[in-house]
Order: sequence, then structure tokens, then C-alpha cells
Amino acid sequence: MAENGRKEKIKWTTTIIISSSLKSCEIATALENRSHKIRYSDSVENGSIIFSLSGLAFLLMDAKECFISAEEIFLAKIEKFISIHRKSFLVLSAALHGPDEWKLMFRIQQRFLGSNLRILPVHNTVNAINLICTIAKTASKPYTDSICYRMITTEAYIIEQSPVWKTLQKLKLSSDSFNPN
Repeated sequence: MAENGRKEKIKWTTTIIISSSLKSCEIATALENRSHKIRYSDSVENGSIIFSLSGLAFLLMDAKECFISAEEIFLAKIEKFISIHRKSFLVLSAALHGPDEWKLMFRIQQRFLGSNLRILPVHNTVNAINLICTIAKTASKPYTDSICYRMITTEAYIIEQSPVWKTLQKLKLSSDSFNPN
């Protein structure tokens, strides 16, 4: 604990497997600059980032490229990706998410409704990195344990401080005084 009563921030680092196709991209450099251990692989889907300890996989796609290529091609790529990864995210990048981009996301959502795919619209590399790292960090083991503990503590506090709970306790106490047993 820091002297001012706040918890010190611990820098979170993990091993990330990145598609070799992203080796020269800004997103790989940004992850390296955050002191993560980066491993490049030719065996993962092009455009994918995998956080093995969190069990999360992110597929990076540019909305412009989706519009240029045939719909069947990028849908097949997404389908292959989600068939391999249980917790999968599609990071759809566009400078501006206008009507065309929202229609694209809607078509993807319709196609993969009920699957384990989640779509994350992002505007730039910084936005993508912050979102990806936040999701991966909260899904990693020490942080999930911490979040569960905080939720249980908060729930107990809310119940303990609840006026309804206090009223029920008073009613129980008053009903116990009338109970001859």
C-alpha cells in the first residue's frame, strides 16, 4: 500500500501471440512498447492477437478491406477464427463508424448470432490497444480473482447497509420476542 492510502498500480504484462502478418504494423509496436512479451506466429490466422493466459483471441479487420473484398471471404475468415477460439473478439477498425460500417457490423452480428463472437468497433490503434489490453487484463487470473472478491465484498456491504435488510432484521427480532419457543 502506498503511504497516501491508495493501492500502488502494478504494471500488467503478459505473453501475446501475434500473427506474423502484423509484425510491421503499428499495433504490434504499441504492444511491445507496453512491455508485453510478444511472440510472432505464422500458424495463427492473419490479423490475430492471442492472449494465451487470458484465453482471449482478437481478430483485427479494417472496415475498408471488408467493403473491398467479397463478403463470403471475410465471413469465412471470421468463421474459421471463431471455430478455433472459444473467447473471440472481432476488432473492426474504421476512422468513422458511419451507416455503412454499422450495416457491416449488423450483417456480421446476424451471421454469427448465438456464437462466441463479440464485435468491438474501434477508430484507431490507440483505441484498439487500450480496449484489447483492458479486456485481456480483466480476464486474466489474478484480476478475475480480485474482481470477484470486490464484488462479493460490495454485495455484502450493500446488503448490510440496506434499509430493507435492517427492517427485516428488526421484524425478525420483534417476532422472536413473541415466539414462546
